[in-house]
Amino acid sequence: MGRIRGGMLVARTLAERKVKIVFTLSGGFINPVLEGLAAYGIRVVNAPHEQIAGHLADGWSRVTREPSVCLVGPEGFANAVPAMLEAWGQRSPVVFITGSSTLKRRNQGGFKEVDHVHMAEPVTKYSVLVTDGDRIPEFVAKAFCIAVGGQPGPVHVSIPTDLLYSSYEEHEPRAVRPFDLGDNRTHAAWPDPSRLDVLAQALANAERPVIVAGNGVWWAGAEQELSRLAGRYGIPVLVMPYHQKLMGPECPAYCGLADIHQFPPAEMALSQADVVVAIGSRLDNMLNFGSPPLIPSTARLMCVNASDGEIADNHAADEVILGHPKAVLTQLDAKFGVAAPRVRPAWLSALRESRMRWSDGLQSLLQREADSRPMHPLSASTALLEAMDDKAYLVIDGGDTHYWAEMALNRAELHGKQLGGVFHPGPYSLLGCGVGFGIALKLRHPDRNVVVLSGDGAFLSSGLSIETAFREQAPITVVIDNNRGLGSIAQQQIRVWASGRNCGTDFRDIPFDGLFRGLGGYGETVEDPTMLGAALKRATESGVPACINVRSKSVISPLVEALTDRRAKASIE
Repeated sequence: MGRIRGGMLVARTLAERKVKIVFTLSGGFINPVLEGLAAYGIRVVNAPHEQIAGHLADGWSRVTREPSVCLVGPEGFANAVPAMLEAWGQRSPVVFITGSSTLKRRNQGGFKEVDHVHMAEPVTKYSVLVTDGDRIPEFVAKAFCIAVGGQPGPVHVSIPTDLLYSSYEEHEPRAVRPFDLGDNRTHAAWPDPSRLDVLAQALANAERPVIVAGNGVWWAGAEQELSRLAGRYGIPVLVMPYHQKLMGPECPAYCGLADIHQFPPAEMALSQADVVVAIGSRLDNMLNFGSPPLIPSTARLMCVNASDGEIADNHAADEVILGHPKAVLTQLDAKFGVAAPRVRPAWLSALRESRMRWSDGLQSLLQREADSRPMHPLSASTALLEAMDDKAYLVIDGGDTHYWAEMALNRAELHGKQLGGVFHPGPYSLLGCGVGFGIALKLRHPDRNVVVLSGDGAFLSSGLSIETAFREQAPITVVIDNNRGLGSIAQQQIRVWASGRNCGTDFRDIPFDGLFRGLGGYGETVEDPTMLGAALKRATESGVPACINVRSKSVISPLVEALTDRRAKASIE
């Protein structure tokens, strides 16, 4: 019988799971795995930093809705932890496989020895140390199953370097179950019929129902089911912020973001509702933990989640229903087809009118700021969205940049704007994810335009990862909202401190477009929002990674205003 290195066992298991691409920062201590990946024809995308490798894998999972792989050596494990956190916040099923200090010298101060398992545990669904090389395939396969089961999320498998380099009988792992490690099936929770009846009856009898849709709907692939149910029966839908695009102008029941600071009409919808159904989301700070005054005590609060863990998190609800969002929405539609709920056009119309008044207020702001130089960040985001085609992907990264862009996007969708998809950092607001997400999107959809709208602070935290776009021939366009500082932090200082000044938040005027040109890409600076559309066209037609350096000003966003207003802080804290 032949022998096979531990690293080759890792690669063979990935090949059996039909993995086509692995994101990494190549290192000597994971060379046996890299050798195996090459042997099995699995594409390796090499990033300049382990955190970026993790963000690339995370972006790949978000666009494919499938598990992805990030491979990290022991020398860079700690660099990957922030990427685990980001994936954890957005429920991305990233399988982090990390080489670790040798098992032989464990607890003796081996090379870069740290406790990988316990460091990763708080930000993964599953974190394990492999101690027997023959069981490498078993643990890798198990990690994939856990990553996609129930509530998806990142997992972590730590394999000591001496196991990766050691050799094993090639067929020994086949002698015990599981014999076949290529099973990619997921197991969805089917709703209890009696609990589903309770939910259906509540919606059927409601005068002012609202559905709040979270990221669980995305991972369930249930956007169409949600749109069909809500549109058919006139049930207003609010979508949690920081999540993938679930609905757009094609659904008349879509009423905007479930965020009272970036979208004040959401407060009217939630505070006046008599039934609130949260599907695939948590009762976290964005929903004031399900508490009054945002969701009144008179409203019946119901939560639908795909895992016991999520149900436990949402214990504050009046009713909880364990069920895969797609199954629940499909079954609800079937029940309503027999006995349709009463459609409440006046309620939906009132919410849509409130959204329109909010949009008119933003239009007035845009008109007042039309001649401002540097331009208002809302002007920049609005002009960018107007110039993007309906199949393009938008990635948003930053602080104030993110807040204003969310408002611009919400308004644009109200007026019929379609995009291929929208990607954000998750609820932890980790800066510097945007370029990695953008590259992953372009690798997956090379025929689509991918635009990353980034704050200057966000770009500075990981911007040199754009080199991966050059090397992988993935020409994305990075639009940098350059207000020459950490705008959201500066605005908080100015608003709260007695001095009315800011400290430690200013940057120099960095020519980001020149950086791209120096790397072999395209770049230009734009100072007028009316010129942004033409600049985007030149950038995308250049065929190389491109940068549009937008000169903007720092403007306090509604969210930062709330952060500094004691009357509103409770909903954020």
